Order: sequence, then structure tokens, then C-alpha cells
Amino acid sequence: MEFKEQKLKGVFEITLIPHFDERGFFMRTFDKDIFKSHGLNTEWIQENHSRSEKKGIIRGLHFQVNPFAETKLVRCIRGAIFDVAVDLCKNSATFAEWVGIELSEENKKMLYIPRGFAHGFYTLTDISEVVYKVDNYYSPDHERGIIWNDVDLSIKWPDTNPVLSAKDQKNMSLQEFLEKC
Repeated sequence: MEFKEQKLKGVFEITLIPHFDERGFFMRTFDKDIFKSHGLNTEWIQENHSRSEKKGIIRGLHFQVNPFAETKLVRCIRGAIFDVAVDLCKNSATFAEWVGIELSEENKKMLYIPRGFAHGFYTLTDISEVVYKVDNYYSPDHERGIIWNDVDLSIKWPDTNPVLSAKDQKNMSLQEFLEKC
């Protein structure tokens, strides 16, 4: 595994290294000691799997507030996504900044997103499947969302007319987040 810290402290792009032979490949997707050597000492509680049927879907920007904030380890196992993390730590030097990288079954990259960040992704292909680990339990009462096209964030999504769930269409703005959370 190759770890590359992003411009947002604590966010890592992790490239997996498959070992190929005539049967296909094998690769390690998590190793507690390797993660710990990079300062990422995370105990995973849940693993989730989402499937999006069409290109052009945005899921997010999602997060949970304390005491149910989550660290996420995100990987696309089928298709491709543009994965985004937004720093929502109010005292951070990079508050409201974002990073986005392509995750795909081909490039075998993952994104490690620490607590205090919102997360979302845009599907770059029809049929995109995403698997992600989290270090806290899901709590509907602590779930929040920032609207995908918030003007203060200015995220450069691949499309300006995505498909959104009814729930994600009602996500709050960054200004509302500052007032409510």
C-alpha cells in the first residue's frame, strides 16, 4: 500500500498494490500495522456497500455529528467515482476546503477520511459500487448533510446537473451548518 496525505490534514489517498498471476490478482486492502505506521490507528465498527445504477449520481455530502462522528475508508470496487472530502472542523486551517480524487476498480485507490469531514461522491460510470468502513455506529439522529453545490465550497464536480435523492436535495448550506452545528 502506498499512502499519500492530501492537502487536508488527515486525509490520505491510499493506492493498493495487487499481485497478479494467471488466476487474477490478490491484494491486501487493510493492515492494522501498516495503517498504524502512518498514524492511522482506526478500529473499524461497520462496513457498508452502496450500488449506484447510473452515471451522474451524487451521494452526499454526508457526515455525522458527535458523539457519532465517523472516520471512513472508501473504495470503489466496480466502476468509478469522483470521491470528495470536505473539512468541517471549524478550528482547522483548511476549514471548508475540499479534496476530490477518482476511485475506481481499475486504479485501486482508497480515500481515508477522518472524523470532522463531510463525504460525498459522483458516479463516473453506470453501475458503480462503493465499499467503505466506518469507525462509529450509524445514528439517524446525528446524520447531517451539506448541499452538493454549496457556493461557499465551490466543489468542481464533473457535472452540474446530477441525480440526487430527495433527502440529499434538502441538505443544508455551509452557512446553515455554521449556525446549527
